[in-house]
Amino acid sequence: MILAGKGLTHGYLDEAEVYGLLKSAFDQLDLAAKKVLVLIPDKTRTCPLPMLFRAMVDLLLYRVRRLDFLIALGTHQPMPQAEIYEMLGICNGERNSIFQKVGIFNHMWSEPGTFAMLGEIPAKRIREVTGGRMDQTVPIGVNRMIFDYDQLMILGPTFPHEVVGFSGGLKYIFPGISQWDFINFFHWFSAVITCIKIIGTKDTPVRALINEAAQLIKLPIVNINLVVHHHQLAGCFIGDPHEAWSHAADLSEKLHIVYKEEPYKLVIGIAPKMYDDIWVAGKVMYKLEPIVADGGELIIYAPHVKEISFTHGKYLEEIGYHVRDYFLKQWEKFRHIPGGVLAHSTHVRGIGTFENGVEKPRITVTLATGIPRERVEKVCLKYLDPNSLDVDSFRGREKEGILVVDHAGETLYRLRNPEGKITIYE
Repeated sequence: MILAGKGLTHGYLDEAEVYGLLKSAFDQLDLAAKKVLVLIPDKTRTCPLPMLFRAMVDLLLYRVRRLDFLIALGTHQPMPQAEIYEMLGICNGERNSIFQKVGIFNHMWSEPGTFAMLGEIPAKRIREVTGGRMDQTVPIGVNRMIFDYDQLMILGPTFPHEVVGFSGGLKYIFPGISQWDFINFFHWFSAVITCIKIIGTKDTPVRALINEAAQLIKLPIVNINLVVHHHQLAGCFIGDPHEAWSHAADLSEKLHIVYKEEPYKLVIGIAPKMYDDIWVAGKVMYKLEPIVADGGELIIYAPHVKEISFTHGKYLEEIGYHVRDYFLKQWEKFRHIPGGVLAHSTHVRGIGTFENGVEKPRITVTLATGIPRERVEKVCLKYLDPNSLDVDSFRGREKEGILVVDHAGETLYRLRNPEGKITIYE
């Protein structure tokens, strides 16, 4: 059921329209004396959170017994207070006055005792949904603090996504606030299918598993699903988590996928400042890999990035970046590595083959970042000094097979007819 919603393929929703949609939806809910928890994204998602946060507080605080916000980090770094205030567009004075009664929390995924275990998805179902690729029981756990509330809300945007097809909706629970076992399983499952086949596909086996896991949460959930285009709201759909997400994914498909006729021998993706390590800046590769020609090169241009991964760097320094079959065909050697890390490794390296001990990635992935050469080459990627790259000199050269993409990482680029133009391995 959709309580309120509007989406535009041309133009944007203004603040008054968004406020009106929220008010209309909340007026239909019984929120009196309820404790409400709102899941929100971290700084790695483009979203007009300052406006939305103020509207949510203005509309909900007087209706409910308690109103709190939980940043659904997945396994991203916890945000310090100053960054949270910047993301929400509030100052210290406001935090201690008009927002004094509103709780704002990081999802502390690394702390013991954070999670409550809800049950499991049995191995039989995993074999079924993965087509026999995987055979294991998957335990399901979430941040236990959600059970201190009467009403759960999800507030966040939808974009093409490398793991689930399109982000948003119940993904803010799994993996946003879920326990590691499920996170590692479903990331690796998606990587086995491959990023290039999953990303920008609405109905995926991974999304099906998220929906199944969410059935174990016996709380009412309202999804405020957003579609952000050029940093402005093009869509806002409020209601049932599945239906609101479905509307948002349909609009995202229209706004966030750019089709090209021919592949490019060189693509330079400029990572925005909101990506502060390769763990998140890898999205540049995920969204651009489909338009790089066989044997071509993708450059992730991010001089501000100085770390491979703040959270998982030790694992990535150990294993490096490789194609999927490098791990699948040497599974005993890598089975101790968390599945989420293996997935990230293959997503960034892209598709390719590993036969008779020889790895052949389809394309070259180059880091033009603040990470030193020795560290880049240690993880099996190509190094380029960002100071040596005059990005502007490559603009306007599409006819030469060269493309520069600004603010890369959220818009998916695809070939209109990829058959016969690039190689996609099984």
